[in-house]
Amino acid sequence: MTTLAYTPFIDPINAQDFWFVLLLPLAFFIAVGYKAVRTVDMRLYWRQVLTFTIQIVGGIILLGIGAYLVIAYAIPSLAPMPG
Repeated sequence: MTTLAYTPFIDPINAQDFWFVLLLPLAFFIAVGYKAVRTVDMRLYWRQVLTFTIQIVGGIILLGIGAYLVIAYAIPSLAPMPG
């Protein structure tokens, strides 16, 4: 049965080729919401949002590099040698 309405959890968008581009607005909007609650001086708000956005994106990049190193080098070295 085909529906005309978009159902995001049943028919998600095909974003496998450009998922990393979606990280930037996601990190920005998380930073906007978090800093809206946590900032004491609103004159520093946008600078803190930008800083926190960069920290989120940098953290995700470092986590990706770390996961790659573990999967590519650490796990194969733990496997028993055949023979």
